[in-house]
Amino acid sequence: MPEFINGLPVHALVVHAVVVLVPLSVLGAIVIALWPAARRRFGWLVVGFAAVATILTPIATSSGEDLEKRLPESDLIKAHEELGDLTIWFVLGLLLAVTALMVVSSLPADVWTKPVVIVLAVLSIGAGVLAGVHVYRVGDAGARAVWDGIDQQPAR
Repeated sequence: MPEFINGLPVHALVVHAVVVLVPLSVLGAIVIALWPAARRRFGWLVVGFAAVATILTPIATSSGEDLEKRLPESDLIKAHEELGDLTIWFVLGLLLAVTALMVVSSLPADVWTKPVVIVLAVLSIGAGVLAGVHVYRVGDAGARAVWDGIDQQPAR
């Protein structure tokens, strides 16, 4: 995989896709968990967003490791990397929860489906909140690694 595209690090490009798709997936998970009409209409779209975010997450991690090799050692970068390495588990949990919710919701209504849908809806909301908070923490650590101390640099 190339490390740069048109002079920009691949990591910065892919990370921005993840940073958009995960919150959209989280918002979508909450909406489809709480609103059955939205689940019928947009549920599979939410699954698609979560799937693309899940696919892009290891690419973001790998490209970040490539970029890290070009930079001087930093505790801030190390903290960002450690959090970034965990992201796949949060995003994968969200994907599995919303996929299970959609699969069970798509089954014919039966006595057992309603309680299972409720449990999966709660799990989807929980997985979404966890994924959203984690992606925020990773992004905050990355921003600190990039921008910490920039206000103290001399102006050009």
